[in-house]
Amino acid sequence: MRGMFARRAVLAATGAAALGAAGLGARAARAQAGGTVNFIGWSAAVDQVRAQISAFERATGIRVNYENFPWAQFRTALVTRLVGNAPIDVSWISDAWLPEFAEAGWLAPIDDIPELMKYNAEAAEYCTQSMRYRGRQYGLAYYGDHMSFMVNAELLQRAGIAAPPATWDEVVEASLRIKRQGIAEYPLLLSLAADTWLIEFVSALVFSHGGRFVDERGEAVMADPARGAVRAARFLREAIHTHRIVSPGAVETAEINGLRAFGSGAHAFAIVPTYRIRALNDPSQSQAAGRIRLALMPKGGPEGTNETCGWIRFYGMTPGAKNDRARRERAVRFIEFFGGRDTAGNYSMQKLLLTDLGLPFCTLPLNEDPEVQGFWTRWAGEGGGAVIAAQSARTRKKDVISPWFGEWVETANQAWQSVCLGRAEPEAAMRAAAAKWTELRRAFR
Repeated sequence: MRGMFARRAVLAATGAAALGAAGLGARAARAQAGGTVNFIGWSAAVDQVRAQISAFERATGIRVNYENFPWAQFRTALVTRLVGNAPIDVSWISDAWLPEFAEAGWLAPIDDIPELMKYNAEAAEYCTQSMRYRGRQYGLAYYGDHMSFMVNAELLQRAGIAAPPATWDEVVEASLRIKRQGIAEYPLLLSLAADTWLIEFVSALVFSHGGRFVDERGEAVMADPARGAVRAARFLREAIHTHRIVSPGAVETAEINGLRAFGSGAHAFAIVPTYRIRALNDPSQSQAAGRIRLALMPKGGPEGTNETCGWIRFYGMTPGAKNDRARRERAVRFIEFFGGRDTAGNYSMQKLLLTDLGLPFCTLPLNEDPEVQGFWTRWAGEGGGAVIAAQSARTRKKDVISPWFGEWVETANQAWQSVCLGRAEPEAAMRAAAAKWTELRRAFR
């Protein structure tokens, strides 16, 4: 089964990407002799990355050979190059790919490199855990974010609700009040389309209901009513079909469409990625601008917590770079400059990504930076930065990330959608997801 997962990754690569790999290999091989770091990212933050590269080159005298690809093609292009042994030193990696890439031998652990490991002391715990697999750490974070509970303060005021709900029961109660007053037909907005975002949305609900999908040993507990996944599924079903506070169309609402709907001002509550707060409070992008505020994720049931789901993207080093002394030294300096502190001692890249693009960070000291605080005050309101920091401290990585995650999540998405459509009881849906997890986990062994 291990071999099957690796072959699946390899076969995903296209012939066109393979030709691109050959071109990259030739260029990188020529550049390597001159002391160059070969870095691949996806087509995001390109201007910011180039600015940081210029700063890195000036500060270190090391050149950077930078290429990027659209997100939709990035994984395929990267796998092709890794399989072809292209001389890549550092690349951006999604936390969802880590187990598969580590098993395939495409990433090198960094936990024996003190210059990089020292940054764990200043990073959010969920970020560090998201870069660990089988006890080894594989990178430093590019950015880290989590699902946030957001409210439309104006709609709450119109309904006479003084403060954001603290529990999911209170969310139901407030939503019904808003609905009865004719302020909003579906006060709670959830984006539940069966796409790559769904696992983050439902994980936030499961964690806030005191639940887990798997236990510390990696065994499925999602079908256990005492673990919260069943309670979260029941909450969803009742919100849609009993209380009618969530639109039945939520099962077809993708994250970007949910963002637009919440920005229209038609909903009072929503679960939204934190980085979207800037767009929601930007008058040029949102009709509800200036009214959206953040609150801690509501607690669900007797075992409820304020926990939510987080995810990261990180800088990973290839074994080829690590095993060559000169390449390793350059790669370490690059990763530290981009994922840690620069040569002036500043978290310059993380701060730039926030202030330019609104992307949150993993580095805790930046919470005290006056410019960072000013950014959050501008876009999240007074005290918004403190809420984000408090929620980050209550954020957990997805506990289902594994070499078989891509196989399992298809079944899990179907299970959650069947609950939302009223076609399956929460218990039966979670049993189906648990059975698939157990099947894949046993096969992998």
